Amino acid sequence: MLKTVASVGLPVDEVLEIKKNRIMPDGELTGQEKRISIVTGIHGDELEGQYVCFELIRRIEAQKELLHGIVDIYPAMNPLGIDSITRGIPAFDLDMNRLFPGHIDGAMTEYLASQIVSDLEGSDVCIDIHASNLFLTEIPQIRINELHKDMLLPLAKELNVDFIWIHGANTVLESTLAYSLNSRGVPTLVVEMGVGMRITRAYCTQLVDGILNLMATMGIWAGETIPPCEAIISEDPDDVSYLNAPTAGVFVPCVRHWEHLHKGDEIGWIIDPLQGQILEKILSPVDGVLFTIREYPIVDHGSLVGRLLREEVWQK
Repeated sequence: MLKTVASVGLPVDEVLEIKKNRIMPDGELTGQEKRISIVTGIHGDELEGQYVCFELIRRIEAQKELLHGIVDIYPAMNPLGIDSITRGIPAFDLDMNRLFPGHIDGAMTEYLASQIVSDLEGSDVCIDIHASNLFLTEIPQIRINELHKDMLLPLAKELNVDFIWIHGANTVLESTLAYSLNSRGVPTLVVEMGVGMRITRAYCTQLVDGILNLMATMGIWAGETIPPCEAIISEDPDDVSYLNAPTAGVFVPCVRHWEHLHKGDEIGWIIDPLQGQILEKILSPVDGVLFTIREYPIVDHGSLVGRLLREEVWQK
């Protein structure tokens, strides 16, 4: 069932509408059904979630008799951004994920944020799906702030991701959708995976398997599920090594994403295509696994080219 979450008028007789697809069990409801909400499209250049929405709906509808709860799917929280392949809200130059919880009497963007939060309240779990940006590729991971770790970590382990990254409270942005919902008692998991402006079907399928598994543990889904992989969990800031470009140039990787490396291994080169020279070799500073790698090759001094998780963490 398609529903309009929020609607505002635009110039020249146009209307901006944010919609959701509510999937419910056939027959009469008892009023005790659990509800899970799948959110994506807050950033218009992050498209991985579009395939997740498609595949999740397809699987549920194929076995609708096995559904015992409510599934709300919001594929385009920022429809103008998705239509124009713009990260923020076009014309306003605003990051939508810096506007929550919004205000019902505020400007258009604040009103939309307020209506979204209001519609999501009452969910038993919310999954906020993001991709990386145009520059980096990420393995499927969940990012949790330590303020809500006890509430979120058991749920995160059911979602079939490779990595759960717990951040310190000092890195929390209170204007995000996840923070707004978690502070209101709606457990909200932030998923990061893939790369901007692309769809990585293997990652999306992996997450859909995890969502169905979580739905099964909640009593929403009675269908067959795949046991989730055992995620690597990190909550020590020293677990992660950041690799930054020491000079400007063109970055060419020498290794694959999610590859185990030893200290001193070559991760990539920064080259000068004009003179045919290798300007710098990026070497692994530790034994570890590469969970972020540069996708867009042009780099400036200081550009992030990768992140490594120390070997001690993924071997636990």
